[in-house]
Amino acid sequence: MAFHLLSLLFLLLLPCLTAAQSNGNISIGQQLTAAESTEPWLSPSKDFAFGFHQLDSKDLFLPAIWYYKIPSKTIVWYASAVNPAPRGSKLRLTANGGLVLEDPEGREIWKSEISTGQAAFGVLYDTGNFLIVNTNSEKLWQSFDHPTDTLLPTQRMERGGVVSSKRKETDFSRGRFQFRLLEDGNVVLNTINLESGFAYDAYFWSNTFDTNRSNAGYRVVFNESGQLYVLRENKQRANLVPETVSAKENYLRETLNFDGVFIFYSHPKNNSTGDAIWSVSDVLPENICINNDIRKGLGSGICGFNSICSISGTKRPICQCPKGFSLLDPDDVYGSCKPDFIQGCEEDGKKSGEDLYYIEELKNTDWPTSDYEQISPYSKDECVSSCLKDCQCSTAVLRDDTCWKKKLPLSYGKTDRDETGTTFIKIRKVPSGGKKKVDVLIPVVSVLFGSSALINLLLVSACCLGFLVVNRKKFMRPHQEEQGVSYMNLHCFTYMELVEVTRGFTEELGRGAFGTVYKGLLGYCNEGQNRLLVYEFMSNGALASFLFADSMPNWKLRTEIAMGITRGLLYLHEECCTQIIHCDIKPQNILLDDYYNARISDFGLAKLLTLDQSHTNTAIRGTKGYVAPEWFRNMPITVKVDVYSYGVLLLEIICLRRSIDNKISKVDKAILTDWAYDCYQERTLGALVENDLEAMDDMTVLHRFVMVVIWCIQEDPSHRPTMRRVTQMLEGVVEHGGIRIDFAFNHLERIAQARHEIEDESYKDNALYKYHDELLAKAEKQKNEILDFITTKYDEGLIRTTLLLSEDMELIANNAGASLL
Repeated sequence: MAFHLLSLLFLLLLPCLTAAQSNGNISIGQQLTAAESTEPWLSPSKDFAFGFHQLDSKDLFLPAIWYYKIPSKTIVWYASAVNPAPRGSKLRLTANGGLVLEDPEGREIWKSEISTGQAAFGVLYDTGNFLIVNTNSEKLWQSFDHPTDTLLPTQRMERGGVVSSKRKETDFSRGRFQFRLLEDGNVVLNTINLESGFAYDAYFWSNTFDTNRSNAGYRVVFNESGQLYVLRENKQRANLVPETVSAKENYLRETLNFDGVFIFYSHPKNNSTGDAIWSVSDVLPENICINNDIRKGLGSGICGFNSICSISGTKRPICQCPKGFSLLDPDDVYGSCKPDFIQGCEEDGKKSGEDLYYIEELKNTDWPTSDYEQISPYSKDECVSSCLKDCQCSTAVLRDDTCWKKKLPLSYGKTDRDETGTTFIKIRKVPSGGKKKVDVLIPVVSVLFGSSALINLLLVSACCLGFLVVNRKKFMRPHQEEQGVSYMNLHCFTYMELVEVTRGFTEELGRGAFGTVYKGLLGYCNEGQNRLLVYEFMSNGALASFLFADSMPNWKLRTEIAMGITRGLLYLHEECCTQIIHCDIKPQNILLDDYYNARISDFGLAKLLTLDQSHTNTAIRGTKGYVAPEWFRNMPITVKVDVYSYGVLLLEIICLRRSIDNKISKVDKAILTDWAYDCYQERTLGALVENDLEAMDDMTVLHRFVMVVIWCIQEDPSHRPTMRRVTQMLEGVVEHGGIRIDFAFNHLERIAQARHEIEDESYKDNALYKYHDELLAKAEKQKNEILDFITTKYDEGLIRTTLLLSEDMELIANNAGASLL
């Protein structure tokens, strides 16, 4: 019933004003205009659309093909990335040039380059291929012959064919990675020099080359069943990706991501709930950081120069600068790192290396190139001493009894548990009496009570290896002592060691439900009843203190903190080797370091899910005001409880006030989520930040953030987004289309929950409780208005489907509201 009503209202509110070609055919002379409102050309099944994609710079567009039925716009082909089209440009199908893109003044920007003959018409097939043919239906040009970063089922690639990655997630210019079929028959993944396009060493090979050309690979095939393979001249197949997912039930694509991983994605075609996402079925290579066949050794490797590559739980690379180094471009976390000090024979002069430098040791880490000297046999002390005394040595690697000395820049950096080498980085000491940046690492010791909490914490630590680090992309500064890979190696302390470093646990920093916090070191202790977790001391304290202090925090800084928390939750939910539900996301559990990088903390309530689990059943957990409704309904608990809590937290970050405040004089503002929804519905979002001029001047971002809040705090967990979708929305990568807003019709349960949270009997007669009756009346009025609206449209002939009314009036009104809003 609700489904029919929702579909009916969708047709009413989203009429097709100009019908796209139902058969996918495009006639000569037809054109598209670069603007938000332009209707794209559609394939017969409407699986694919061909139109203009708007870039982050809102006045620039790219001709592109994307999946039309998937809410999150997934682009599979694009053109003119080097020279995007300004607003008002035209993409026209012509007889002589095929597809021609011209700017508003008529100057040619790009064309499809038909070599012979004249075009008769174009066709957008249900495969995602756009084909231009002549009057005999012979192919003149097709998008499948000019792939960008994606291959689709039925697509082929001949010798010399190239798939290129994007520069960044939202930067469509040519990136550093390629998927190629070489003339010798080998399929490779390799990096390139961005300026010249010169191809560096491959980091994946199909091993389908052969000196006998008749046995070599000659074509890459992504067939309609979902198999990706190399076809040899002798017709034998060499599988790259086996058939693992049904192509009948799923959309499939192979995309070379901007970080160099070639990923096989699937997405269910039947997406009735609207919250399905692209799933990873396979990746090439298994570990992109490991390359055991470096030949010429040119280029930086997967990450930038002087950076270290480690693999995440989703087999994506993580690039990090070692201690003493920082990003050359703070906005490019995959880029090169530069030393935060000057090193060289001229700078060192006649001073002793031991006086000028100290050594940072990195286990299981290596830069396999950049060697200039090999010494064997050598001990650890001899290797370190030799590098310190050598003004040309920046790093030394000891493996077994062999010492390799290296010069900057370092390339192909990697860290891996199977790597037996130990790296010694030479870092310049800060001169005494000189200017010194204070970067003191003051960790804390959390004394834990209850073995389950400790086990959770240790598993979280071991699984995520640095779960406290949420967002290191922003606010990077030189000399961050905690930045290196080594700082994330957990150390196992004895209990007596921790007694000593905490001075007998005398300096207490705070208390939580699962333990007391003291100053200490970095690591953990697990000796019988003495269970302790040791992690960084966050100098800027908890986010709660930052948000609810007397002074008003900077708007931009608040948005960056919100993004950092989002990325951290995305990591816990989707990228960690074991999925983690935090269960207690609130401002008190978000800590801020020296540069206001957000760190998710206090995993005492966290639940770990095995690989085959999507939910768990558990007793109620969390903190009043942030607890999702399903905790009270005896429903399975999923990651969506964290999404709900994050929505409340995000609203607190926006408004700089607590989620429930019974001291506020206006009762309609006492519950922050309800007030925010009222402001959104009445188009008065400025009231949420009325004293914040920075936020008032950034209404586009404010509106986007409030929309994310409303989506996150939906009563039905299936209506809430994933944290990946939240991240994309906050970044502006995807719009908020398809959001089901059932918020307005759930005041009763929300107020009931608020009553449950206010335990003091003295509050029963206050204004907050009286406000409950007003909200009930308001919800009933809204339901009646919507049903009256439906009836009116039916009488006017605009609705031609029989409207069946159910006794479940609240469910009907709820779904009607989702469409109307």
